Amino acid sequence: MRGRRLGIDVGAVRVGVAICDPDGVLATPLVTVPRDVDGGSDLRTIAGLVAEYEAVGAVVGLPRTLAGRDGPAAEAARTFADALRGVLDVPVELSDERLTTVVATRQLRERGVKGRKQRAVVDQAAAVAILQGWLDAHRG
Repeated sequence: MRGRRLGIDVGAVRVGVAICDPDGVLATPLVTVPRDVDGGSDLRTIAGLVAEYEAVGAVVGLPRTLAGRDGPAAEAARTFADALRGVLDVPVELSDERLTTVVATRQLRERGVKGRKQRAVVDQAAAVAILQGWLDAHRG
């Protein structure tokens, strides 16, 4: 289905969000949202982004272990995706995201982005990797 999608990297402290073009070719960074496990403001913010950009779906990264198992981070991502389904009127999918944060951190370091600036954008870069991987796998 044609339309914009959000890519979401769920962390313990921040949620990185990326978006793609309406043709689903290229994912780009959008925003980093503070994680709010108790209050749900992160979910409401993402719901607002879905409405604002008229997104047709969301792809949440599922950080499985290298052995393909679900650890605590994967359980947190599944819980977040379930909560997101409760506030969105569009499909929410999970997509394997092994190593996306590691790769994003390395790429940012190679570009000279360090320290606090890196932490501010690494979640968005990981969200881009999650969404781009999903787009590439579903193209054609």
